[in-house]
Amino acid sequence: MSMVAYLHRLFAYDDWANRGVLTSLQALGVPPPRSVKLLAHILSAERLWLERLLLQKQTYPVWPDFTVAHCQLEAEELPGRWKSYIAGLGEDGLSRGLTYKNTKGESWTSQKQDVLMHVVMHSAYHRGQIAADMRAAGFPPAYTDFIHAVRQGFVE
Repeated sequence: MSMVAYLHRLFAYDDWANRGVLTSLQALGVPPPRSVKLLAHILSAERLWLERLLLQKQTYPVWPDFTVAHCQLEAEELPGRWKSYIAGLGEDGLSRGLTYKNTKGESWTSQKQDVLMHVVMHSAYHRGQIAADMRAAGFPPAYTDFIHAVRQGFVE
């Protein structure tokens, strides 16, 4: 499997997992505020990294005050944009450097493939926080493990 194909697979998982979390929050009517805040952060950070890769201006703050409805809009739009970006990047583009400033104003250069892996791992980390927060509030979290997604055929 090529690295581009593998990244498509990881971002398909990320989309599936984000939508699972969103669905679980929507089912509650009034979800735990911290869980919504974490999902908003996941989606805003995913957009921020895509904008950095595309050399575009940052749209949202890193920790935005999104509603669940706004999270849904982001969750619907971002996967297609990621798919297009990764497809257009190609195998040769993966090792190219991206120079950017982080939110502290520090300059960094990272390989694009490392940025893409970071996006997926960062989101998984915060989905784990959402699961813990939902359990603490007495609600069942979405089951978003990668291997579950693969075993159930949600990710090929």
